[in-house]
Amino acid sequence: MLEFKNVTKKYTDGTIAVKELNLKINKGEFVCFIGPSGCGKTTTMKMVNRLIDVSNGSILVDGKDIKQQNSVELRRSMGYVIQQIGLMPHMTIKENIVLVGTLLKWSTDKKDERAKELLKLVDMSEEYLDKYPHELSGGQQQRIGVLRALAANPPLILMDEPFGALDPITRDSLQDEFKKLQKELHKTIVFVTHDMDEAIKLADKVVIMRDGEIVQADTPEEILRNPANKFVEDFLGRDLLIQGRPDVTTVSQVMEKHPIVVATGTSLKDAISTMQGKRVDSLLIVNANNELQGYVNIETIHQNYKKAETVDEVLNKDVLAVNAESLLRDTIRKILRRNASYVPVVNDHNQLEGIVTRATLTNVVYDTIWGDGTELEEIVKAAE
Repeated sequence: MLEFKNVTKKYTDGTIAVKELNLKINKGEFVCFIGPSGCGKTTTMKMVNRLIDVSNGSILVDGKDIKQQNSVELRRSMGYVIQQIGLMPHMTIKENIVLVGTLLKWSTDKKDERAKELLKLVDMSEEYLDKYPHELSGGQQQRIGVLRALAANPPLILMDEPFGALDPITRDSLQDEFKKLQKELHKTIVFVTHDMDEAIKLADKVVIMRDGEIVQADTPEEILRNPANKFVEDFLGRDLLIQGRPDVTTVSQVMEKHPIVVATGTSLKDAISTMQGKRVDSLLIVNANNELQGYVNIETIHQNYKKAETVDEVLNKDVLAVNAESLLRDTIRKILRRNASYVPVVNDHNQLEGIVTRATLTNVVYDTIWGDGTELEEIVKAAE
Protein backbone atom coordinates (compact mmCIF):
# COMPACT_ATOMS: atom_id res chain seq x y z
CA MET A 1 0.00 0.00 0.00
CA LEU A 2 2.68 2.51 1.10
CA GLU A 3 6.42 2.05 0.80
CA PHE A 4 9.41 4.24 1.60
CA LYS A 5 12.57 3.38 -0.37
CA ASN A 6 15.79 5.03 0.81
CA VAL A 7 13.90 8.26 1.50
CA THR A 8 15.97 11.27 2.52
CA LYS A 9 14.94 14.86 3.18
CA LYS A 10 17.75 17.40 3.14
CA TYR A 11 17.09 21.14 3.42
CA THR A 12 19.05 23.89 1.67
CA ASP A 13 20.88 24.79 4.90
CA GLY A 14 22.30 21.28 5.01
CA THR A 15 19.98 19.96 7.72
CA ILE A 16 19.01 16.33 7.16
CA ALA A 17 15.55 15.71 8.60
CA VAL A 18 15.14 12.12 7.35
CA LYS A 19 17.98 9.73 6.47
CA GLU A 20 17.72 6.76 4.11
CA LEU A 21 14.35 5.67 5.50
CA ASN A 22 13.02 2.28 4.41
CA LEU A 23 9.59 1.06 5.52
CA LYS A 24 6.66 -0.86 4.08
CA ILE A 25 3.12 -0.27 5.33
CA ASN A 26 0.54 -2.88 4.36
CA LYS A 27 -3.02 -2.20 3.26
CA GLY A 28 -5.34 -1.68 6.23
CA GLU A 29 -2.44 -1.27 8.68
CA PHE A 30 -2.48 1.39 11.42
CA VAL A 31 1.07 2.73 11.82
CA CYS A 32 2.10 5.29 14.44
CA PHE A 33 5.28 7.35 14.03
CA ILE A 34 6.69 8.56 17.32
CA GLY A 35 9.88 10.04 18.68
CA PRO A 36 11.31 13.17 20.33
CA SER A 37 10.82 16.60 18.78
CA GLY A 38 12.85 17.02 15.62
CA CYS A 39 13.19 13.29 15.00
CA GLY A 40 11.64 13.52 11.50
CA LYS A 41 8.26 11.88 12.14
CA THR A 42 6.10 14.78 10.88
CA THR A 43 8.44 15.43 7.95
CA THR A 44 8.11 11.76 6.97
CA MET A 45 4.32 11.94 7.00
CA LYS A 46 4.17 15.24 5.09
CA MET A 47 6.35 13.80 2.34
CA VAL A 48 3.62 11.22 1.65
CA ASN A 49 1.17 13.86 0.35
CA ARG A 50 3.95 16.10 -0.96
CA LEU A 51 3.43 18.95 1.46
CA ILE A 52 7.20 18.44 1.74
CA ASP A 53 9.11 17.09 -1.25
CA VAL A 54 11.47 14.14 -1.06
CA SER A 55 15.15 14.99 -1.66
CA ASN A 56 16.27 11.47 -2.52
CA GLY A 57 14.61 8.09 -2.70
CA SER A 58 11.03 7.15 -3.52
CA ILE A 59 7.65 6.95 -1.81
CA LEU A 60 5.27 4.53 -3.50
CA VAL A 61 1.49 4.46 -3.00
CA ASP A 62 -0.03 1.32 -4.52
CA GLY A 63 3.20 0.85 -6.42
CA LYS A 64 3.17 4.35 -7.98
CA ASP A 65 5.87 6.90 -7.23
CA ILE A 66 4.22 10.00 -5.79
CA LYS A 67 6.73 12.25 -7.59
CA GLN A 68 5.14 11.17 -10.89
CA GLN A 69 1.65 12.28 -9.76
CA ASN A 70 -0.05 15.67 -9.73
CA SER A 71 0.33 16.99 -6.17
CA VAL A 72 -3.22 18.39 -5.94
CA GLU A 73 -4.82 15.19 -7.19
CA LEU A 74 -2.57 13.19 -4.87
CA ARG A 75 -3.73 15.13 -1.81
CA ARG A 76 -7.38 14.79 -2.78
CA SER A 77 -6.90 11.02 -2.96
CA MET A 78 -5.78 10.92 0.70
CA GLY A 79 -7.43 11.89 3.95
CA TYR A 80 -5.59 14.40 6.12
CA VAL A 81 -6.33 15.26 9.77
CA ILE A 82 -4.34 17.78 11.81
CA GLN A 83 -4.31 18.82 15.46
CA GLN A 84 -5.70 22.28 14.67
CA ILE A 85 -8.64 20.56 12.91
CA GLY A 86 -8.83 23.29 10.25
CA LEU A 87 -12.61 23.48 9.86
CA MET A 88 -13.82 26.40 7.74
CA PRO A 89 -15.60 28.72 10.22
CA HIS A 90 -17.92 30.22 7.57
CA MET A 91 -19.08 26.80 6.37
CA THR A 92 -21.73 24.58 7.94
CA ILE A 93 -20.76 21.19 9.33
CA LYS A 94 -22.20 19.52 6.23
CA GLU A 95 -20.16 21.78 3.96
CA ASN A 96 -17.02 21.06 5.98
CA ILE A 97 -17.54 17.29 5.86
CA VAL A 98 -18.01 17.16 2.08
CA LEU A 99 -15.42 19.82 1.22
CA VAL A 100 -13.40 17.41 -0.92
CA GLY A 101 -16.62 16.21 -2.54
CA THR A 102 -17.36 19.80 -3.53
CA LEU A 103 -13.92 20.08 -5.13
CA LEU A 104 -14.62 16.80 -6.94
CA LYS A 105 -17.96 18.27 -8.15
CA TRP A 106 -20.26 15.83 -6.40
CA SER A 107 -24.00 16.36 -6.82
CA THR A 108 -25.97 17.98 -3.99
CA ASP A 109 -27.78 14.70 -3.29
CA LYS A 110 -24.51 12.77 -3.07
CA LYS A 111 -23.04 15.30 -0.67
CA ASP A 112 -26.13 15.26 1.55
CA GLU A 113 -26.23 11.47 1.63
CA ARG A 114 -22.53 11.15 2.40
CA ALA A 115 -22.62 13.73 5.21
CA LYS A 116 -25.54 11.98 6.90
CA GLU A 117 -23.90 8.59 6.49
CA LEU A 118 -20.65 9.77 8.08
CA LEU A 119 -22.31 11.46 11.06
CA LYS A 120 -23.87 8.13 11.99
CA LEU A 121 -20.39 6.62 12.29
CA VAL A 122 -19.64 8.83 15.29
CA ASP A 123 -23.16 8.81 16.78
CA MET A 124 -23.90 12.44 15.91
CA SER A 125 -27.42 13.30 14.78
CA GLU A 126 -28.34 15.05 11.54
CA GLU A 127 -29.23 18.19 13.46
CA TYR A 128 -25.51 19.04 13.45
CA LEU A 129 -25.39 19.35 9.66
CA ASP A 130 -26.63 22.95 9.62
CA LYS A 131 -24.57 24.11 12.61
CA TYR A 132 -21.27 25.97 12.37
CA PRO A 133 -17.94 24.91 13.92
CA HIS A 134 -18.10 27.45 16.76
CA GLU A 135 -21.34 25.81 17.95
CA LEU A 136 -19.57 22.50 18.60
CA SER A 137 -17.29 21.36 21.42
CA GLY A 138 -13.62 20.65 20.77
CA GLY A 139 -14.26 16.91 20.70
CA GLN A 140 -17.16 17.30 18.27
CA GLN A 141 -15.07 19.52 16.00
CA GLN A 142 -12.31 16.92 15.93
CA ARG A 143 -14.86 14.24 15.03
CA ILE A 144 -15.91 16.38 12.06
CA GLY A 145 -12.26 16.76 11.08
CA VAL A 146 -11.93 12.97 10.99
CA LEU A 147 -15.17 12.60 9.00
CA ARG A 148 -13.96 15.14 6.45
CA ALA A 149 -10.88 12.99 5.91
CA LEU A 150 -13.14 9.98 5.33
CA ALA A 151 -15.64 11.74 3.04
CA ALA A 152 -14.13 10.77 -0.33
CA ASN A 153 -13.50 7.23 0.99
CA PRO A 154 -9.71 7.41 0.59
CA PRO A 155 -7.73 4.20 1.12
CA LEU A 156 -4.94 6.12 2.92
CA ILE A 157 -5.38 8.62 5.77
CA LEU A 158 -2.62 10.80 7.28
CA MET A 159 -3.10 12.09 10.83
CA ASP A 160 -0.78 14.60 12.48
CA GLU A 161 -1.32 14.54 16.28
CA PRO A 162 -5.10 14.87 15.77
CA PHE A 163 -6.08 14.45 19.42
CA GLY A 164 -3.19 16.31 21.05
CA ALA A 165 -5.09 19.49 21.98
CA LEU A 166 -8.04 17.73 23.66
CA ASP A 167 -8.61 17.12 27.36
CA PRO A 168 -7.69 13.60 28.56
CA ILE A 169 -11.23 12.22 28.86
CA THR A 170 -12.34 13.52 25.45
CA ARG A 171 -9.11 12.25 23.98
CA ASP A 172 -9.68 8.76 25.40
CA SER A 173 -13.20 8.74 23.99
CA LEU A 174 -12.08 9.82 20.51
CA GLN A 175 -9.26 7.29 20.48
CA ASP A 176 -11.77 4.54 21.25
CA GLU A 177 -14.13 5.78 18.53
CA PHE A 178 -11.38 6.02 15.95
CA LYS A 179 -9.98 2.57 16.74
CA LYS A 180 -13.48 1.15 16.30
CA LEU A 181 -13.86 3.00 12.99
CA GLN A 182 -10.52 1.63 11.83
CA LYS A 183 -11.70 -1.93 12.47
CA GLU A 184 -14.92 -1.30 10.55
CA LEU A 185 -13.49 0.62 7.58
CA HIS A 186 -10.04 -1.06 7.23
CA LYS A 187 -8.28 2.14 6.18
CA THR A 188 -4.51 2.43 5.99
CA ILE A 189 -3.50 4.99 8.63
CA VAL A 190 -0.24 6.90 9.06
CA PHE A 191 -0.50 8.56 12.47
CA VAL A 192 2.02 10.92 14.06
CA THR A 193 1.99 11.28 17.84
CA HIS A 194 4.28 12.28 20.71
CA ASP A 195 2.33 10.13 23.18
CA MET A 196 3.56 6.55 23.60
CA ASP A 197 0.38 5.52 25.41
CA GLU A 198 -1.63 6.66 22.37
CA ALA A 199 0.67 4.83 19.95
CA ILE A 200 0.48 1.57 21.91
CA LYS A 201 -3.29 1.82 22.19
CA LEU A 202 -4.02 2.55 18.54
CA ALA A 203 -1.29 1.10 16.37
CA ASP A 204 -0.77 -2.22 14.66
CA LYS A 205 2.85 -1.13 14.19
CA VAL A 206 4.82 1.54 16.08
CA VAL A 207 7.73 3.26 14.32
CA ILE A 208 10.13 4.91 16.77
CA MET A 209 12.41 7.52 15.20
CA ARG A 210 15.49 9.40 16.34
CA ASP A 211 17.58 11.91 14.38
CA GLY A 212 15.75 11.14 11.14
CA GLU A 213 16.23 7.38 11.35
CA ILE A 214 14.07 4.46 12.41
CA VAL A 215 15.29 2.98 15.68
CA GLN A 216 12.64 0.27 15.95
CA ALA A 217 9.50 -0.64 13.98
CA ASP A 218 7.33 -3.44 15.32
CA THR A 219 4.04 -4.31 17.01
CA PRO A 220 3.38 -2.54 20.32
CA GLU A 221 3.58 -5.84 22.18
CA GLU A 222 6.99 -6.71 20.72
CA ILE A 223 8.41 -3.25 21.41
CA LEU A 224 7.24 -3.38 25.02
CA ARG A 225 8.69 -6.85 25.54
CA ASN A 226 11.89 -6.40 23.57
CA PRO A 227 12.94 -2.75 23.21
CA ALA A 228 15.76 -2.45 20.66
CA ASN A 229 18.10 -0.42 22.86
CA LYS A 230 18.35 1.89 25.87
CA PHE A 231 16.93 4.82 23.90
CA VAL A 232 13.72 2.87 23.29
CA GLU A 233 13.62 1.72 26.92
CA ASP A 234 13.95 5.30 28.16
CA PHE A 235 11.41 6.56 25.64
CA LEU A 236 8.86 3.96 26.73
CA GLY A 237 9.28 4.96 30.35
CA ARG A 238 9.47 2.80 33.43
CA ASP A 239 5.81 3.14 34.41
CA LEU A 240 4.53 0.55 31.96
CA LEU A 241 2.54 -2.03 33.87
CA ILE A 242 3.24 -4.87 31.48
CA GLN A 243 6.99 -4.27 31.71
CA GLY A 244 6.86 -6.40 34.84
CA ARG A 245 4.08 -8.70 33.64
CA PRO A 246 4.45 -9.20 29.86
CA ASP A 247 1.90 -12.02 30.08
CA VAL A 248 -0.87 -9.64 31.22
CA THR A 249 -1.75 -7.17 28.49
CA THR A 250 -5.51 -7.11 27.88
CA VAL A 251 -8.67 -6.68 29.91
CA SER A 252 -9.87 -10.18 29.01
CA GLN A 253 -7.02 -11.67 31.04
CA VAL A 254 -8.09 -10.13 34.34
CA MET A 255 -11.82 -9.34 34.10
CA GLU A 256 -14.38 -10.98 36.38
CA LYS A 257 -16.91 -12.74 34.18
CA HIS A 258 -19.97 -12.53 36.43
CA PRO A 259 -20.67 -8.90 37.38
CA ILE A 260 -23.60 -8.14 39.62
CA VAL A 261 -26.50 -6.89 37.51
CA VAL A 262 -30.23 -6.34 37.54
CA ALA A 263 -32.56 -6.14 34.58
CA THR A 264 -34.38 -3.08 33.31
CA GLY A 265 -37.75 -2.77 35.04
CA THR A 266 -36.38 -3.93 38.40
CA SER A 267 -37.99 -2.08 41.29
CA LEU A 268 -35.86 0.13 43.50
CA LYS A 269 -36.81 -2.04 46.46
CA ASP A 270 -35.48 -5.18 44.74
CA ALA A 271 -32.36 -3.31 43.63
CA ILE A 272 -31.60 -2.37 47.24
CA SER A 273 -32.13 -5.99 48.30
CA THR A 274 -29.64 -7.13 45.65
CA MET A 275 -27.11 -4.56 46.84
CA GLN A 276 -27.49 -5.71 50.44
CA GLY A 277 -27.26 -9.38 49.52
CA LYS A 278 -24.18 -8.94 47.32
CA ARG A 279 -22.59 -6.30 49.58
CA VAL A 280 -22.15 -3.70 46.81
CA ASP A 281 -23.13 -0.05 46.51
CA SER A 282 -23.91 0.05 42.79
CA LEU A 283 -25.45 -2.18 40.13
CA LEU A 284 -25.11 -2.48 36.37
CA ILE A 285 -28.38 -2.46 34.45
CA VAL A 286 -28.91 -4.69 31.40
CA ASN A 287 -31.88 -5.29 29.11
CA ALA A 288 -33.32 -8.62 27.92
CA ASN A 289 -30.48 -8.96 25.37
CA ASN A 290 -27.83 -8.42 28.06
CA GLU A 291 -26.98 -5.00 26.55
CA LEU A 292 -25.56 -2.54 29.06
CA GLN A 293 -27.97 0.31 29.74
CA GLY A 294 -26.19 2.10 32.57
CA TYR A 295 -25.80 1.84 36.33
CA VAL A 296 -27.42 2.90 39.59
CA ASN A 297 -25.83 3.48 42.97
CA ILE A 298 -27.21 3.54 46.48
CA GLU A 299 -26.97 7.32 46.75
CA THR A 300 -29.08 7.88 43.63
CA ILE A 301 -31.69 5.37 44.81
CA HIS A 302 -31.99 7.05 48.23
CA GLN A 303 -32.41 10.46 46.60
CA ASN A 304 -35.18 9.23 44.32
CA TYR A 305 -36.82 6.45 46.34
CA LYS A 306 -40.08 8.37 46.88
CA LYS A 307 -40.22 9.78 43.33
CA ALA A 308 -39.37 6.70 41.24
CA GLU A 309 -40.36 3.05 41.15
CA THR A 310 -37.85 1.28 38.89
CA VAL A 311 -34.15 1.48 38.13
CA ASP A 312 -34.97 2.67 34.59
CA GLU A 313 -36.09 6.01 36.01
CA VAL A 314 -32.87 6.74 37.90
CA LEU A 315 -30.11 4.95 36.01
CA ASN A 316 -27.03 6.84 34.88
CA LYS A 317 -26.38 6.22 31.17
CA ASP A 318 -22.97 7.92 31.18
CA VAL A 319 -21.04 4.74 31.93
CA LEU A 320 -17.41 4.13 31.03
CA ALA A 321 -17.07 0.73 29.34
CA VAL A 322 -14.21 -1.05 27.60
CA ASN A 323 -13.79 -3.99 25.24
CA ALA A 324 -12.29 -7.30 26.35
CA GLU A 325 -9.35 -6.78 24.02
CA SER A 326 -8.64 -3.27 25.30
CA LEU A 327 -5.15 -2.79 26.68
CA LEU A 328 -5.12 -3.26 30.43
CA ARG A 329 -2.77 -0.34 31.05
CA ASP A 330 -5.05 1.96 29.03
CA THR A 331 -8.04 0.80 31.09
CA ILE A 332 -6.15 1.51 34.30
CA ARG A 333 -5.46 5.04 33.11
CA LYS A 334 -9.16 5.59 32.37
CA ILE A 335 -10.21 4.33 35.80
CA LEU A 336 -7.73 6.59 37.56
CA ARG A 337 -8.61 9.66 35.49
CA ARG A 338 -12.32 9.28 36.21
CA ASN A 339 -11.80 8.10 39.79
CA ALA A 340 -14.02 5.09 39.02
CA SER A 341 -14.15 2.01 41.25
CA TYR A 342 -14.79 -0.35 38.34
CA VAL A 343 -15.32 -0.50 34.59
CA PRO A 344 -17.77 -2.81 32.74
CA VAL A 345 -16.49 -4.90 29.84
CA VAL A 346 -18.71 -5.11 26.74
CA ASN A 347 -18.47 -6.65 23.28
CA ASP A 348 -18.94 -4.83 19.96
CA HIS A 349 -22.72 -5.10 20.40
CA ASN A 350 -22.64 -3.46 23.85
CA GLN A 351 -23.47 -6.76 25.55
CA LEU A 352 -22.01 -7.11 29.03
CA GLU A 353 -19.18 -9.66 29.28
CA GLY A 354 -17.54 -8.85 32.59
CA ILE A 355 -16.10 -6.22 34.88
CA VAL A 356 -12.68 -4.95 35.99
CA THR A 357 -12.50 -3.56 39.52
CA ARG A 358 -9.84 -1.67 41.42
CA ALA A 359 -9.39 -4.75 43.60
CA THR A 360 -8.54 -6.77 40.47
CA LEU A 361 -6.00 -4.19 39.41
CA THR A 362 -4.47 -4.12 42.88
CA ASN A 363 -3.80 -7.85 42.59
CA VAL A 364 -2.18 -7.39 39.18
CA VAL A 365 0.04 -4.58 40.48
CA TYR A 366 0.97 -6.70 43.50
CA ASP A 367 2.00 -9.57 41.24
CA THR A 368 3.92 -7.13 39.04
CA ILE A 369 5.97 -5.91 41.99
CA TRP A 370 6.36 -9.10 44.03
CA GLY A 371 5.85 -11.91 41.52
CA ASP A 372 5.43 -15.27 43.29
CA GLY A 373 6.52 -13.85 46.63
CA THR A 374 10.19 -14.88 46.53
CA GLU A 375 11.36 -11.26 46.21
CA LEU A 376 9.30 -10.28 49.25
CA GLU A 377 10.77 -13.16 51.26
CA GLU A 378 14.29 -12.10 50.28
CA ILE A 379 13.60 -8.52 51.41
CA VAL A 380 12.24 -9.73 54.74
CA LYS A 381 15.25 -11.98 55.28
CA ALA A 382 17.62 -9.15 54.42
CA ALA A 383 15.86 -6.91 56.91
CA GLU A 384 16.24 -9.51 59.63
